[in-house]
Amino acid sequence: MKSVGVVRKIDNLGRVVLPKELRKTFDLPEGTPMEFYVNNNQIILQKYVPGCALCGSVENVQPHKSGKLVCKDCL
Repeated sequence: MKSVGVVRKIDNLGRVVLPKELRKTFDLPEGTPMEFYVNNNQIILQKYVPGCALCGSVENVQPHKSGKLVCKDCL
């Protein structure tokens, strides 16, 4: 993993601000849903991409009449 040389403090509500340059580089406008992963002693933050409710695939996903997202392979 590569460090970008930026250190931020957690505020009293538990928030951390992502630097504007990182948000711009990774196309993370205000309101972008983010997902957290834990790997040993690391916290990984990633843009949330919803997947198929049946198989988890994130490709060719579309809303189903049930209200859930389903990929074309599972239809």
